Amino acid sequence: IENESWPRDAGVLERESWGRFHGFPVAIRSSEGIQVEGAEAVWAELPGRLSAKRDERAENVDALRDEIRGLNREIERLRREGGDVSGLQAHYEDAASVLTSREAALLADQLIMRTADGREAAIPLAHVVRALRANELGAAGKLALYASRLWEFLAGEPRESNTEGGIFPAIFGTVLMVLLTSLAVAPFGVLTALYLREYAQQGLVVRSVRIAVNSLAGVPSIVFGVFGLGFFVYVVGGSLDALFFSDRLPTPTFGTGGILWASLTLALLTVPVVVVATEEGLAAVPRVVREGSLALGATKFETLWRVVLPAALPGVLTGLILAMARAAGEVAPLMIVGMVKLAPSLPLDLEFPFLHLERKFMHLGFHIYDVGFQSPNIEAVRPLVFATALLLILVVLSTNLTAILVRNHLRRKYAGSAI
Repeated sequence: IENESWPRDAGVLERESWGRFHGFPVAIRSSEGIQVEGAEAVWAELPGRLSAKRDERAENVDALRDEIRGLNREIERLRREGGDVSGLQAHYEDAASVLTSREAALLADQLIMRTADGREAAIPLAHVVRALRANELGAAGKLALYASRLWEFLAGEPRESNTEGGIFPAIFGTVLMVLLTSLAVAPFGVLTALYLREYAQQGLVVRSVRIAVNSLAGVPSIVFGVFGLGFFVYVVGGSLDALFFSDRLPTPTFGTGGILWASLTLALLTVPVVVVATEEGLAAVPRVVREGSLALGATKFETLWRVVLPAALPGVLTGLILAMARAAGEVAPLMIVGMVKLAPSLPLDLEFPFLHLERKFMHLGFHIYDVGFQSPNIEAVRPLVFATALLLILVVLSTNLTAILVRNHLRRKYAGSAI
């Protein structure tokens, strides 16, 4: 190294694709020719131009894309019902033609950059996410940049094969899957534990069931994934398609991987934990509490529902906490029953019926694996891997903390029963 310098006009462009560009601004060019020339003039003009391009894309391109997607859905619906789609098809083709022309116009304005070795490159302004005059950033500018990138990481869409942009779809998919798993495993596990502890006659059959439940906890998770694919996807999902969505066949609706089948698969994976914890909680309720309720005239069901089960809820929530923690970190079975690298649509949106349980989803655990081991440039994406791993830990901690707070509240409420 002969010398080092920090040129004032050097900059970094964060692009939608092809990574970051380092160089010196030369000019801003449109279809009519050079509009702005010189590094200082370009840097002064660039923020306003980029903001205008974002507004233009949102107003002219993104809105039209949403309209085209709606037309496509309506055409598919009419085709299934045997209706006439000629009018909508013509409207769809006109909108697609307008979209092509608008996208071309969006790319007309270009930023001319010069690299350190003297080569020039033309970069469309519509492809620039962020332009930084890096050597001129002060402390306040750096803090604002970090805050902007943090918000983009949490709330933005992934781009560049998941190596750039945000991970909001993965966060959303992980949290929704954990909630659906909890809603499925809690009643099933609690009812199983209630039957084994309170209703079933203790004998060979009950002991066999307990052995089977305990053995499920040691089954490799990938086996549950294969079972979920065979039973939930092919058997249950295929039957639902044949009964209710026959007009869409051979394109499957529920007969393919989705967030519903992934949640039910993880519910089976975690049900032994809930069953064992619930049984322990029921066993901890003093016998005198049951006898007192029965002596006052309550039926066995009323005793269980109003006395025993509320007192055992801390134990139930303990099992649910462990189940949620394991469900949030599982990846192997999800790769078979609905998790994908990139999901174009969220399972929850404003389109009826709002919650689309048949859709595929993204997951933070798989996102870590994909970015960390499948990216062409591992060193460049290492910070993203670490940040996503930290976020997954925070998601698990936040869900567990919520359940723990509820459990502690119930423990204080039923402290008199020595739970």
